[in-house]
Amino acid sequence: METLILHPKNEVQLTALKAIAKALEISFEITKNPYNPEFVNKIKLSKQEIVDGKVTRVEKEDLQALLGL
Repeated sequence: METLILHPKNEVQLTALKAIAKALEISFEITKNPYNPEFVNKIKLSKQEIVDGKVTRVEKEDLQALLGL
């Protein structure tokens, strides 16, 4: 049997999907994103900064000096 993963965009869609599954006697489970939303937003911001070119590049030869080694 296949597993279907749905991603409702709001509470109304989630409620409707739950009702349909219950009416059809389809078992389902609800899981939350295991990551802290604040952390996820930081990662998304970092990815966008890379796309926008807002990065600092360090040459391999300069790493030790940068790290104070």
